[in-house]
Amino acid sequence: MAETRGRRIEVAAHAGFCMGVRRAVDTAEGYARAGSGNTCTLGDLIHNPSVVASLRERGIPPVHSVAEAAGQRVLIRSHGVTRQVMQELQEAGCDVVDLTCPFVAKLHQLAENASARGLPVILIGEQAHPEVIGTAGWVDGDCYVIASAEEAERLPPLEAAAVVSQTTFPPSRWDSIVQVLRSRIPQLEEHCTICSATAIRQQEAEELAGRAEAMIVIGGRNSANTRKLYETCRARCAHTILVESAAEIPPAFANSFQFFGVTAGASTPDSALKEVVITMSDIENTAPETQETTHAVESESDFGAMLEAQQTRQPRLRVNAVVSGEVLQVGDDEVVVSIGGKSDGVLKRADMADKEVQVGDKIEVKVIKMNDGEGNVVLSQRGLISEKKWKALMEQYEAGNCIIEGRGKEAVKGGLLMDYDGIRVFIPASHLDSHYVEKIEDFVGKEIRAKIIEVDKEKKRIVASRKECMKEEREAARKAAWDRLEEGMVIHGVVRRIREFGAFVDVGGVDGLVHITDLSWGRIKDPSEVVKPGQEIDVKVLKLNPENGRIQLGYKQLQTPPWETAAERYPVDAIVEGKVVRITTFGAFVELEPGLDGLVHLTQCALTKVNKVEDAVKVGDIVRVKILNVDTEHQRISLSIKAALEDEAMESAEGELDIPAEEEAAPEAVEAAPEAEAPAEE
Repeated sequence: MAETRGRRIEVAAHAGFCMGVRRAVDTAEGYARAGSGNTCTLGDLIHNPSVVASLRERGIPPVHSVAEAAGQRVLIRSHGVTRQVMQELQEAGCDVVDLTCPFVAKLHQLAENASARGLPVILIGEQAHPEVIGTAGWVDGDCYVIASAEEAERLPPLEAAAVVSQTTFPPSRWDSIVQVLRSRIPQLEEHCTICSATAIRQQEAEELAGRAEAMIVIGGRNSANTRKLYETCRARCAHTILVESAAEIPPAFANSFQFFGVTAGASTPDSALKEVVITMSDIENTAPETQETTHAVESESDFGAMLEAQQTRQPRLRVNAVVSGEVLQVGDDEVVVSIGGKSDGVLKRADMADKEVQVGDKIEVKVIKMNDGEGNVVLSQRGLISEKKWKALMEQYEAGNCIIEGRGKEAVKGGLLMDYDGIRVFIPASHLDSHYVEKIEDFVGKEIRAKIIEVDKEKKRIVASRKECMKEEREAARKAAWDRLEEGMVIHGVVRRIREFGAFVDVGGVDGLVHITDLSWGRIKDPSEVVKPGQEIDVKVLKLNPENGRIQLGYKQLQTPPWETAAERYPVDAIVEGKVVRITTFGAFVELEPGLDGLVHLTQCALTKVNKVEDAVKVGDIVRVKILNVDTEHQRISLSIKAALEDEAMESAEGELDIPAEEEAAPEAVEAAPEAEAPAEE
């Protein structure tokens, strides 16, 4: 608070950008500074005309249709869009940067999940608001949008339903509407998705408006968040005005009161807050000397100091409050800490995070009990973040190193809590993986690499994304793979996916396609006849196409073509077995081995003349054939079933005509016998 001889100006602690809006604006400004061009926002990035105009001037204009955005980098505003719009952007070749606020993304997921379970979705909010339109686009079934208790009364009879809310909807109105829904819907699934920052902002504004003589609300008039803020303040303070910029403040208004409260909507940048307070100071400088006024704020540095003083002021002591204190005394079992109240606080050694403290050290503690029976406040550090660890992490983050590694700690509503060196990090469910995660608890206890996407330094809260980290890792691996790949090289890979037209093989961070015709020298109907998912194979790089990111690989090319040695393995006059694979009017093709077929002409299909090949053989028959000719140059082999049958018949006949030696000698023995016996007869 700034105070002068006749005037005080108090700025609400949570005035201005919320985390989601700040992330969207910071990201957009990063692209603007980089000057990469070909970047746009789908609709106004935030509900603030000056921010939108500034981005347009710096090369990031808003567009209002997918057709206008085609082929560009598209920044999705914090309000989010429908599932269909996201799909259309991808189909239009856009590089989509999703800046949807994590609270809104959670709202989308809850609505989508409820719809998938067959529940009608009741969405409390303003029907024309972009966030409401976007959320409704994630619901496949019935979706009812209401904004009042009266509209809730007019809903059709429902046995069961899920109710969610626009993240900036006033909490008091949510309560009154849900009360009606509870009385009408027996099985009501309630999800209060109002952003905590919105609730705090409304409460602070209402409390400040109740004390101030006049209120200034800063923000875009098309912002629902700002309008609700104005209505809240106006109800408590009759002298409330809504301005989009300092230029709209009437000089007479600035010189008519002594105590001003200032707040701002979630889409209002810090610069607008500074401008308002400094302009009020300038207006006061021009006031008549008879007025008892003086400078409230003399420079931007004064304004910054005022904000810092307000936002870092010691919270009122209460149970569970986190406060800063100074170590007054260090004992063996406990430490006495001055926390600014009427009594000092006592911190037991067992409840300390940092055991090595000295008198005079500033430490952060949590109030456990207001009175231990002896008039002391009981303190604890358990579960609080070490200041040194936090500072080190913030230095790492500000230096551009946003990747952290931790362990999944707990599955909570809307996502996962990860422990990073004692610091709690929240990973929204939509950022756990590149696809929908059904069981968040599966990540508990697992090591996780994630990218920090949001930081609230005041509350020491961190939001991270495993999905973004995976995306960057894949992109790095893809780039590294492209850098080392060359046409003609042989590389080891893993089969990832099988499709009817071929197999996709991961060759170290990037997938290439082995077409079905490059899997085998023989004819195959399905790639799974040759390879299976997860199988490790060597492949040859046949062609690289960096323009469309395609890699053509070959598997059969690393195997000896069967025609090269066909003449050696199938000599003329040899009789072998083969399988009939194809029948034509002039003959049958017999596969001797994969990739090696021979033709049996119609005249060679049987011992007797046949009019059709089918009269002699059928596809799938195993037949014996004789090699008549092998032409490796033209890759042709002439075969004959007839010749094989004739040879086999001849061999069989010759076998029957052959007389064993002992049988040939028998007649001579018979004829000789009488001669031997003749003398006896005589």
